[in-house]
Amino acid sequence: MAYRTTASRIDRDQALRSRILACAHARVVEGGFAALTMQALAEDAGIATGSLYRHFGNKGELAAEVFAKASQQEVDSLAEVLRGEGPAAERLARGLRQFAARAWHSQRLAFALIAEPVDPEVDEQRLLYREAYAELFCQLLAEGQARGEFQVSSISLTAACLVGAIAESLVGPLSPPARALRESGHASDDLEAVCTTLVTFCLRALGASQSAPGDLR
Repeated sequence: MAYRTTASRIDRDQALRSRILACAHARVVEGGFAALTMQALAEDAGIATGSLYRHFGNKGELAAEVFAKASQQEVDSLAEVLRGEGPAAERLARGLRQFAARAWHSQRLAFALIAEPVDPEVDEQRLLYREAYAELFCQLLAEGQARGEFQVSSISLTAACLVGAIAESLVGPLSPPARALRESGHASDDLEAVCTTLVTFCLRALGASQSAPGDLR
């Protein structure tokens, strides 16, 4: 008689898998992907290291899923703003400020998602999510272009440029050296400075009107 996995066993396995992912996410939040080792994760989850491999083939596969779940939350959060009400330029400004603020709230995680050296499986996810962000911007740019708010020659290329500009503008301020400077009380770019510069740069690049900057916060 063939063995049949019971519903309760499936539920236990799913619960354990969710706990492993939660523990892995917590490790990345605290120390980036460098802190995510299988042995330490097994200790966090209260299981044997070998049990991890029943759910994930290797560390790269596990890290890629952690990356995907964390990144999807950011994509969804940004999409809600960009697809909201109001002029396209205002929605873009709000979206940029919110994205930067969320990154500032969890700086180690944000740096890990944007720039930390990672396994090839995670790099693959990073490219996929850059495309997801670009698609959001494509939709907004097309809408803004149709309304005469933006003046761009190529929507898809401009969207890719926006993704690159956002990532590069945050890498420096979120990097370990910059965090260490702020924690020690030394001068460094703060969130407001980063937001203002990023919003101004992106709107100018799109040919958007900035006659009422107070409306773009």
